[in-house]
Amino acid sequence: MILDLHAHSIKSDDGRAKVQNYCQWITAKHIPIDGFVLTEHRQFDNESDYSDLAGKFGLTILKGAEVETQYGHVLVFGVTPALQKTFDFTNIHLDLADVINACETHGAVAVPCHPGRKRVGMSAHLEEFGVPAGVNIVEVFNGGSRDDEDKVSHDMAERLNYKGVGGSDAHIVSHIGRCATKFEQHIDNETELVAALKSGAFEAMKIVAKED
Repeated sequence: MILDLHAHSIKSDDGRAKVQNYCQWITAKHIPIDGFVLTEHRQFDNESDYSDLAGKFGLTILKGAEVETQYGHVLVFGVTPALQKTFDFTNIHLDLADVINACETHGAVAVPCHPGRKRVGMSAHLEEFGVPAGVNIVEVFNGGSRDDEDKVSHDMAERLNYKGVGGSDAHIVSHIGRCATKFEQHIDNETELVAALKSGAFEAMKIVAKED
């Protein structure tokens, strides 16, 4: 099963895509993914229910979050009401250790994203803060990466023995599905996504768009 683990809708402050339009684009362009995860910036979207859209388009649509720590941006999968009470998702100065500990306590997974990016990526902060405890997975393919950012991410993951995932980091419709993660098991919900990530049975992938 192939999921794009990193996408933003109009719910994010800089997102310009409606979820329905993502679904339409995936279908119209035959993007080879089975679904995507909406990781809105500094929040978890408790209100939106995308089950009807998911059923209509035959896609799995899940929700997560993207939070900000001293090590850069971090994707959080498996967000629950209990987890939301443990730290302020809107805080742009979260302590990564607190986020990781909260995720471990409440059955979620924290994944540093675009770690090869300057300022907002984990690799940029290793010299100052050291290698953080509790990180097992990082995003190694990001659809918004420039220059050698993905290479920096890959090299860091290899050096520190991290598993790698992929996500488009889409903010506009045409960017969905540029990068994704291929899982060995079927995933229908956030609980199953967390279990799949913890199993380690997945690989990051880039997707080349087909020409019209």
